[in-house]
Amino acid sequence: MSKPLMPKATAVWLVDNTTLSFEQVALFCGLHPLEVQAIADGDVAVGIVGKNPVMQGILTQEDIDACQANPLKALTFVTNDVPEVQRRSKGPRYTAVTKRADKPDGIAYLLKYYPDIPDAQIVKLLGTTKNTIDSIRKRSHPNITNIKPTDPVQLGLCSRADLDALIQKVEAAKERAEAKKAKEARKAAKDAGQTTENEVVEETMSDSDAA
Repeated sequence: MSKPLMPKATAVWLVDNTTLSFEQVALFCGLHPLEVQAIADGDVAVGIVGKNPVMQGILTQEDIDACQANPLKALTFVTNDVPEVQRRSKGPRYTAVTKRADKPDGIAYLLKYYPDIPDAQIVKLLGTTKNTIDSIRKRSHPNITNIKPTDPVQLGLCSRADLDALIQKVEAAKERAEAKKAKEARKAAKDAGQTTENEVVEETMSDSDAA
């Protein structure tokens, strides 16, 4: 069964915005029901921003409503039937002239729903420029009023496989960074505790010597 590229972020959104059971959320996101319960209790996934699966195009609101009404019904993962774009092995990515006007919409989609993707990776994925990305982010693009965030796969600007691989890569890098930060924080706390303990011992010894 398919599952979201960012299962915990999707689970966070479903827990916060629906009355689905932990089992329903767990089955859809590929998690354990106890892990979903921990998310609801605030014990895990703290700080993770929820991702709306409807906006991601992997779930429909109608399906959510039906499953909320029937706790025994399982959520259905929406598959995308858009044909895969052929990948070039070498050279810059080519975008057909008819598709170039759609690039800003694809860029806006990535900036809105996947803000952790580095600009350099968006440039490589969609064949755009950092200046264009920056102008859309800052809303200074000359056509900003007409730009509508749209899945670049649906626009034919990239393949689903390429986008999925990039999102997984970015998510994995983010998790590694968070794990490293947490490890450093634990080490710092441990070192601080050891330092305090040593100071107490030294103070006790000094008092004994003085006596």
